[in-house]
Amino acid sequence: MSPRPWTPGDGGAGDKRHAPATLRNRDAIAAVLAEWLLPAGRVLEVASGSGEHVVHFAAAFPQLQWQPSDPDPGALVSIAAWSAEAGLANVAPPLMLDAAAPDWPAGDADALLCINMVHISPWAATLGLFAGAARLLPVAAPLILYGPYVEPDVPTAPSNADFDASLRARNPEWGLRDLAAVKTAAADAGFVFTERRAMPANNLMLLFRRS
Repeated sequence: MSPRPWTPGDGGAGDKRHAPATLRNRDAIAAVLAEWLLPAGRVLEVASGSGEHVVHFAAAFPQLQWQPSDPDPGALVSIAAWSAEAGLANVAPPLMLDAAAPDWPAGDADALLCINMVHISPWAATLGLFAGAARLLPVAAPLILYGPYVEPDVPTAPSNADFDASLRARNPEWGLRDLAAVKTAAADAGFVFTERRAMPANNLMLLFRRS
C-alpha cells in the first residue's frame, strides 16, 4: 500500500508519510547540492518532514553522512520507516529537534540543509535555525535553504500568493517570508549570504556560509 499524501502541519500519526512535492523537486535540489555540499562530512537536515528527501539525498551522495531531524513525533516515525526501507548505512536515526529551541541535540555538523520549513513555521523557528546553525557549523560551512520567498522588486507569482494566503489561513504565524528579512536574520547570526538559485515552481535555493 502506498503511503497517504501528506503536507507539513497535518499532524497525523501513522507510518510512512508521502509529501507529493518531494517527487517533483528532489532531483532539482540534488543537482544544486552537488555543487554546494562538501565532498565528505556530516549533513544535518532540519525539519526533515516525511523523510523522503533525506533518503534520496543519502543515496545520491553516499560519501556524506546524513542526520535527519524533526520536532513532530509522527515525522520521526515516517523518517525512520523510509530510512529502514532504503537500507542506507549513511542515514542516522532521526533526532527530535525543534529549530526554535535554544539547545539542539545534534552535535557538530559540516553542513546544514533545511527544506520548506521557513514558510511553514513561526518566524521564531527561522531565527532559531540561524542561531543553532551558528553554534554547530564551522567557519565557511554551508547553510542551505529551499522554498518560496517574497523578494523586493520581484513580482510574486500568483501561485505563491495563493499559497501564502492558504498558509496564513491555516496558521497566522506561517507564510512566505521576505527574503530581505531572512538575509538580515542570517547576517545577525553570523552568516554571509553567498548565492541565490532560482528553482522550478517559483522556489529558491539559498546558500549562506558561516563567517
